[in-house]
Formats: sequence, structure tokens, C-alpha cells
Amino acid sequence: MLREYHRKGDLEVLGKLYEHYMSLVYGLCLKYLKDEEKSKDAVMQIFEQLIDKLRVHEVTNFKSWLYTLARNYCLMELRSSSKKEFVPIDDNFMETNAFVHLDVDDVRERKLSMMEKCVEKLPPEQKDTISLFYLEQKCYKEVSGITGYDLNKVKSYIQNGKRNLKICIEKNGED
Repeated sequence: MLREYHRKGDLEVLGKLYEHYMSLVYGLCLKYLKDEEKSKDAVMQIFEQLIDKLRVHEVTNFKSWLYTLARNYCLMELRSSSKKEFVPIDDNFMETNAFVHLDVDDVRERKLSMMEKCVEKLPPEQKDTISLFYLEQKCYKEVSGITGYDLNKVKSYIQNGKRNLKICIEKNGED
């Protein structure tokens, strides 16, 4: 049936082929989307994608290819719907919390000051790699090139530096 659709482009042939797998696709969509109506819509949207994608792709194992297509569709739906989170804001929100912002700035300033002191206490290798990686936003390879340290050493210094920073900040936060 797949070869026949590839040759003729007949939607009826594709519909008959897809019909065998619709319940499986629906079950997969229901598993990911957790909503019956969205899953039904997804089954139809996936069929529409099949029309175009099967003309382009050479598919040898239709069932596993369809599973991957359906799973990716569901994951993209979840990703796009998670970006649309609405948060209600009270009318008086900004007025009532005006002074809280000042406190937040003070707390943030103290934390930054504490972090700077802790960074200064790190061994030179950790201090250099942490500064380049986080403050100057260099990648591991760039940090390795700048410092001359082996790539694995760079990763190790950054990991150990993060751990030492955390310990230092927690210790100084208790004081």
C-alpha cells in the first residue's frame, strides 16, 4: 500500500493504510497529551503530515516510522502549549509590593557580594575556568584554548569550582 501511495499519490490508499494504525496513534497521543479531544485532533493532524512527508521520505518500516512521527508531533504540541502559561495579576499587585522590590535588590546584592568573595577563595584553576565559563560565557573548548588546560581538566575545574562555591556560599550564609 505504501508503494502504491508513493506511485499514485492516492489519498484513499493512504487512508486505508493509516486506518490500521489509527487506534495505536490515538493511544500514543492520549498517553502524551492526556486529553481525549486533543488526541483525536492529533490523529487527524498526523494524517495530514503523512500526506506530505511520505512523498518526501523513503519509508521501509511504516509502523515504527509512524510511531516516531506521532511521538514527535505530541512532544512538539506539549512544548508549544507549555509556552502559553497565563498568570493572573491583581490590579493592586504593583502598588502593594512596591517596597518588596527594594528588599529583593538588597538580598540580591548581598548574595552577589558573597559570591564574589567565594570566587576569590577558589584555587586559581577553578577561579579562572569558572570566570571564563560563567561570566564571559565561553564554551569548554574556548576555556581550554585560553587557559591551556586539557578539555577534561576544564570540565573538572568547573565542576569542582561550582561545588566549592556552593559550599562556601552555604557556609557564609549561615553566619
